[in-house]
Amino acid sequence: MLLSLTIISIDESSHTHYVTAGLRSVASGLFTPLRSGANDVFRPIGDFIAGALDYGALQKENQKLQATIGAMKLQSSEAAFQARQLREITALQHLPFLGSLTTVTAQTTAIDMSNFSASIVIDKGRNEGVAYGMPVVASGGLLGRVTQANHNSAVVQLLTDGQSKIGVTFGKQYIAMVNGQGSSNPLTADFVAPRTPMRRGEVMFTNSLAGAEYPPGIPVGFVTRFRSPQGSSQMSISLEPMANLNTLAYVDVVQWEPTP
Repeated sequence: MLLSLTIISIDESSHTHYVTAGLRSVASGLFTPLRSGANDVFRPIGDFIAGALDYGALQKENQKLQATIGAMKLQSSEAAFQARQLREITALQHLPFLGSLTTVTAQTTAIDMSNFSASIVIDKGRNEGVAYGMPVVASGGLLGRVTQANHNSAVVQLLTDGQSKIGVTFGKQYIAMVNGQGSSNPLTADFVAPRTPMRRGEVMFTNSLAGAEYPPGIPVGFVTRFRSPQGSSQMSISLEPMANLNTLAYVDVVQWEPTP
């Protein structure tokens, strides 16, 4: 600063243009690095502040975008869930194997699956016409039967339950007993004589024998494996349920009771 004032003073008093011009050039040479250094110091600070403000705005916009995406995903999931429920309910309204039998559509409220037992709780009970022993079906076939009926709910023992036994028929009026082995195991069939004609995919249906616990003609399971062990009095048969036990949101209780 002192040097600048001196230069200005000399310029005004002596009117010597070439001297002041030279001094201005020297001063400019001295101050240019200083200005450049100051710019180098303060420009990043300014850029940082501006960048921080821009980052904050960007972060807010990103949060809004994420919230919008989350809401869209939730809506999509809800729509898919509702569509799946609608398909299940619609399928229950067109079960050809029930004929003219009346049904009560119920929603599953609880599922109990373990190594040996398998049951569900539904939201319909005696007040809606659900009674002990009534068959329960899904779109593919038999699920099981009602083992406990309360006023507004009921317990259904699934056909995979270890205590479940279902009389069936297959082929040319062969009969068998299908047994549950727990939710994680295939069904088995007993009382089929060795070398009885059979094929993979063979469907077994509820039979019409007197005193049967189910109305005739409901698909129970299809054969996945069979063999006639040497020296055994019956075949070894494994089956999978016809009904899809992985989709139990809605079921139909068949208002049918066995004839004594």
